[in-house]
Formats: sequence, C-alpha cells, structure tokens
Amino acid sequence: MKYVSRICVSVVCLMFLAAPALAGDVSLSVAASLKEVINELSDAYAKSNPEVKFLKNFGASGALAKQIENGAPSDIFISANQEWMEYLRNKKIADVATISTFAYNTLVFAGTTAKASTLEDLVKLERIAIGSPKSVPAGEYAMEALKKTGLDKQLEKKIIMAKDVRECLMYAERGEVNGAFVYRTDALQAKQARILFTVPQKFYSRVTYPMALTVSGIKNKDATGFMHFLQSNAAKPVLAKYGFDVK
Repeated sequence: MKYVSRICVSVVCLMFLAAPALAGDVSLSVAASLKEVINELSDAYAKSNPEVKFLKNFGASGALAKQIENGAPSDIFISANQEWMEYLRNKKIADVATISTFAYNTLVFAGTTAKASTLEDLVKLERIAIGSPKSVPAGEYAMEALKKTGLDKQLEKKIIMAKDVRECLMYAERGEVNGAFVYRTDALQAKQARILFTVPQKFYSRVTYPMALTVSGIKNKDATGFMHFLQSNAAKPVLAKYGFDVK
C-alpha cells in the first residue's frame, strides 16, 4: 500500500509541474530600476482587468535574461539596455515584432556626504558603488563614462560591485560607500542619498529601456493586453511621475 501511495503522490506532483500557467497570469521580468513604475502601472491595469494576476521578477537585466534563457517563466521582458534585449532576440526568445522602447533614463552619482560635483572629483573618494557591468546596465553605462574620461584605472581599487542598481543605492544610503552610480529615477526614491551630479550624456550611451513579449508571451492574450497598455498614452504620466523620459 505504501508503494502504491508513493506512486500516486509522484503522479500528482508530475501533473502539477506539467500544468500550464493559470489563465490571467502574466509573468513580468523587469529591470530593477523600473520597480515602482511597473508596480503602479500593473495595479492600474488590474483594476480594470481584475482577472489578470501579475507575477513579477525584478533584477539586473543580464540576470533576468539568463533566467529566461534557462526556462524561467516570462511573458514580458523589459531591459535597462539594448544589449540584453538583443541577447534574447538572438536566442529567438524575444519576439522581434513586439520589441519597442518603453522609456529613457539618466545616469547620476548619488551619495549622502561626499563632496563631488564632477566625474573628476571621484578620485578624492575612498569607495564608489557600481552595478556589476557584466549584468547591470547602470554599471555598464558608468564604466563607459569612466573609460571615456580616462578615470577607470584611477578608480578601479575604489570600486565596490553591486548585484543591481538598487543595491548600489542601498550602499550609498547606508553610507557604506561615498557615492554610487545610479539612475536619476532611483536617486529620486532615496531617503538619505541625494544626487551629487548628473553624468554628462556625451560620456555614455543613452539609457534606453526596450521591452518585448517573449515567444511564449505572444500566446498570452493578457500579456499582449498589458503590453499595449504600457505603450499607451495612459502609461506616460506615470513614467514622468517617477522621473523617466518618454521621448
């Protein structure tokens, strides 16, 4: 009897694992810097579409892309740079026809007490937080700026790597570093840290947030509906509220 019971339990488990996502579920894989704006937009969408339930995964764009590649459920992917969207496009995971630009952002340097008003002032500091450039677009943009100004070698022993842009901000908020490279929208959410200076645009590529349905997401009508909502004029005031640019 115990043997039969074990077989029954195994069969039930297999049936559960093989079951498709519930109707109305929309899985989102979104760059960490978009957390507040996506939470507000998804809440607004759910009010008029109460049958839709959102499953959200926020993190570094590179980490999210790798998770999706390895089978993590995702209907919509929003990256903080073009590189990781291109990565999933080349893997034939992001649906090419649905790739579009969601918003733009600006790179800033934020801290609590550091006296720095230009990139050149960073050499006076002891510790600087940057998102790991291998997976965090904010860190990649920051390193691009440091290389273009010739400061990368001078600062390499001062840099503290973080897993995403929100961890960078946390280090700055706690005073564990003198300052951190983050997006303007993140700095505006800070309770302790403030923007010390804006990184001149000429030193790095424009911060662009591409979004797309995945090849599995295009089969989900609720995901398609939310994607259209994100592209609509209704989303723009919310993006602007949090400091994002839409042009």
